[in-house]
Amino acid sequence: MPFTFKQFHIEDSHCGMPVSTDGVILGAWSKLPLTNQGGNSRILDIGAGSGLLSLMVAQRVENPLVEIQAVELEDGAVKDCQFNFDQSPWRQQLSLRHCSIQQFADDNLKSKAALFDSIICNPPYFDNGPQSEAKRRATARHTDSLSFKTLLSHTQLLLSQDGIASFIIPIQSELGFMAALSQTKLLISHRTTICTVETKAPSRLLLALKHSSSLNSTSNTPQQKPQLSNQQKPHSSNLVIADNKGQYTQSMSQLCRDFYLKL
Repeated sequence: MPFTFKQFHIEDSHCGMPVSTDGVILGAWSKLPLTNQGGNSRILDIGAGSGLLSLMVAQRVENPLVEIQAVELEDGAVKDCQFNFDQSPWRQQLSLRHCSIQQFADDNLKSKAALFDSIICNPPYFDNGPQSEAKRRATARHTDSLSFKTLLSHTQLLLSQDGIASFIIPIQSELGFMAALSQTKLLISHRTTICTVETKAPSRLLLALKHSSSLNSTSNTPQQKPQLSNQQKPHSSNLVIADNKGQYTQSMSQLCRDFYLKL
């Protein structure tokens, strides 16, 4: 279903996963490189879908020198994503590759291209259970198309030394995500739980990751994750989307007001 934001429009009729609150929250919350000190920054959107995250990031950075690269495997999503990029105010700094993240990472490393200062991803999130009847939707929603292990290992390869990668996952997928994370040299720097309503338990989790060495880690082996000092503990917070009357909370409104038309 098409969706209009304050500064851009999304067409997603060919995309397996349409615009969602999860995507909007991640796009608004994701940790981006500082772009006001000159120099060129690079941002990567893994599994771009309709291009929502890339467009939100482009609006947020407000810097034409920032290169935003999107990667998407599914044919229909690529069609929508490219259309949305072409219609946006930031089309000159947005680019799209139609390939897997494995192929993208291989090409990026072989060409010795610069690494990315920020990586964003709303990954497939059902680890098990029946596949969706719609093939496109199943591809977008199930981790058998992109496991956490594959996602995080390639994130580690593509993330610059001081870069930061941002993800949103269901709370029930946290154990699987953390197990995959333990096989890398990445550590959590920010952790935000999301409750749909203030009286409900958290259902989603926002995570920002950095290289352990950038957090003053002394470990050199992915199997031995260092213990963080109190100063290095992840910054933790909680986001409640709506109150008991169904109205957006102040925190949700502040986070998304630059994007939603009615805020």
